[in-house]
Amino acid sequence: MKKAGWSTILVAAMLLTVAVAVEAQQPTKIPRIGYLGFGSPSTIPTRIEAFRQGLRELGYVEGKNIFIEWRSAEGNADRLPSLAAELVRLKVDIIVTNGPYSTRAAKAATVTIPIVMAAVGDPVGDGIVASLARPGGNITGLSSVAPELSGKRLELLKEIVPKLSRVTVFGSSTNPNTAGMFKEVELAAGALKLKLQYIDVLSPKDF
Repeated sequence: MKKAGWSTILVAAMLLTVAVAVEAQQPTKIPRIGYLGFGSPSTIPTRIEAFRQGLRELGYVEGKNIFIEWRSAEGNADRLPSLAAELVRLKVDIIVTNGPYSTRAAKAATVTIPIVMAAVGDPVGDGIVASLARPGGNITGLSSVAPELSGKRLELLKEIVPKLSRVTVFGSSTNPNTAGMFKEVELAAGALKLKLQYIDVLSPKDF
């Protein structure tokens, strides 16, 4: 093989310099978060602000170096599957869900995009994750451990009111967490020798 001349080396160096410069000028991809909620974000302003504050603490500012695609079913669970599919079509980098309904919709929509859930009372009982220690799949996040805490709340109530003998429990059969919560309450009530009355609240008028 012939050795390359200085002119050839010079041209190659110039081309490499131009290529590096062009690559450096390419816009940096800004991460895109998809938010999927059952209710409107306006109804949970403190949670939304805490979410934004957490991002800021990590150096992410909405509209500056991160985008958030906000999607809400406005209380209509039937809308969640189409909203979740829309976020998948937008190719968001991650989906943040609020509550069991939106988490299940996101899980059904994708097995590849990471999902971070929040405010899910019993993700194991709802079939969302395999276990709290090892959720598996593409889902992780936080659980409010609502069923277990329900029994503890009854124990605390008995400590505060020692003569307590009868307790009325409000719940909603449309909420997937209610059955597990009431089961824990029943167990605690049996141990504390309390009588329970359950009232199913399906709409605000039931109050």
